Amino acid sequence: MSEATSSADRELWNRRSRSFGGHADVYDEHRPDYPLDGLRWALPPGVAEVVDLAAGTGKLTGGLRALGLRVTAVEPDPGMRAAFTRRHPGIEVLDGTAERIPLPDAGTDAVLAGQAFHWFDPGAALTEIARVLRPGGVVAGLWNGNDDSVPWVAEFARVSGFVQRGRSVATLPEHPAFSAFEEKTFRHSHRRTPESLVETISTHSHLLVADDAERVETRRRTLEFLRANPATANGEFDLPLLTTVLRAVRR
Repeated sequence: MSEATSSADRELWNRRSRSFGGHADVYDEHRPDYPLDGLRWALPPGVAEVVDLAAGTGKLTGGLRALGLRVTAVEPDPGMRAAFTRRHPGIEVLDGTAERIPLPDAGTDAVLAGQAFHWFDPGAALTEIARVLRPGGVVAGLWNGNDDSVPWVAEFARVSGFVQRGRSVATLPEHPAFSAFEEKTFRHSHRRTPESLVETISTHSHLLVADDAERVETRRRTLEFLRANPATANGEFDLPLLTTVLRAVRR
């Protein structure tokens, strides 16, 4: 890869990583949450204090609260933090990043990141996460991905050009502060209509940074498919998801 190509790719990555905050309310309305059984598997025994890292609008925090846990959120984007506060008033959401977590050493039982680790510098992030975790604490990344073993979902991905990335980005490096990562996949779903699924794909970074013509054409083509497809044409339906979870224990 040439230096110019590498620079262009890095700039596109930066644009995509910064694209969510201006669309925080739509993101909050249309992105899926995470399965509770996946959260339970990710968490250590006796967990009480959890950090939701790169918390966005609080999709992961909602599940952690349902499990009765105390959550501190960390999110760098002010638009996303504002949406988080509207969704979860009373929960602290701090301005910080995975590589700079504004919390004390060894003060939490678990650090979880939903649909976010692929935006981090993984080595630096794991070093910083190790700092804030108690020994025996857990780091976990969760990714929702479309279940393309279902024929209409695979066809939807082909027609729309959209693949919700789950397993394909669920990779984390070894780190001396942590045990080897374990992996498990959980079935999940997202209740949608043709129109709301089009809104969901429009919250993903590829379309957020696309030009207007590409965005309009992708939305048109996708809606046409969903309105004609027997599995999705008649009102509400469940989009089948697979949630990949990686976890490792702080040494």
